Amino acid sequence: MAAAPAAPAAPAAPAAPEPETLAAFEAAKGFMPAQEGLALYAAAVEAGAALGLPLLEVGTYCGRSTLLLADAARATGTVAVTVDHHRGSEEQQPGWDYHDPEVVDPEVGRMDTLPTFRRTLHRAGLEEHVIAVVGRSPQVAKVWGREVGLVFIDGGHTDEHATHDYEGWAPHIAEGGLLVIHDVFPDPVDEWTGQAPYRIYLRALGSGAFTEVSATDSLRVLRRTGPGI
Repeated sequence: MAAAPAAPAAPAAPAAPEPETLAAFEAAKGFMPAQEGLALYAAAVEAGAALGLPLLEVGTYCGRSTLLLADAARATGTVAVTVDHHRGSEEQQPGWDYHDPEVVDPEVGRMDTLPTFRRTLHRAGLEEHVIAVVGRSPQVAKVWGREVGLVFIDGGHTDEHATHDYEGWAPHIAEGGLLVIHDVFPDPVDEWTGQAPYRIYLRALGSGAFTEVSATDSLRVLRRTGPGI
């Protein structure tokens, strides 16, 4: 009897975002450099292709990095979830270097990045690949009920907020899934911009639950290789 024909190989995951997505990323409001964005995209594609689970982002802002997660989700048949209260983190408030008056709601006098985020997704044609959750990260994490293939932490940069993001979301990362942390700056001179992310990065490594996969400038990618956080 002749052997049954082999099943066709699954299509290879793309090595880079679609050109139109990359152009939208470059045009969007936000702070992530292109090289770090490409590293995030590669991690998201790897996690999406391997596990088929949601790709979750903490800290949406105006959707610059969300575009890359959405493109990766589209390419691998999963979905990107992004969590933010859309009132801005500490360094984005009036009087600080990262404040943008264009995203202040004139009626309430507070930041509101949600309309800009929605326009960013719409222009890129990626709305159907994203679930946007409007709320504070620790509250959302408490009611989240399933595993995810990737968690990207890019929220508030105080120890309080970075720790809550890590403790709230790291337990949801599946075995073999990825933890990605942005703005990891080991130099103490960067206390405001990157020391809190650096400390949760060290905590993840010290836990024995995560192993570092790659480092691209301030972006760190770790894989879950054991239980716990």
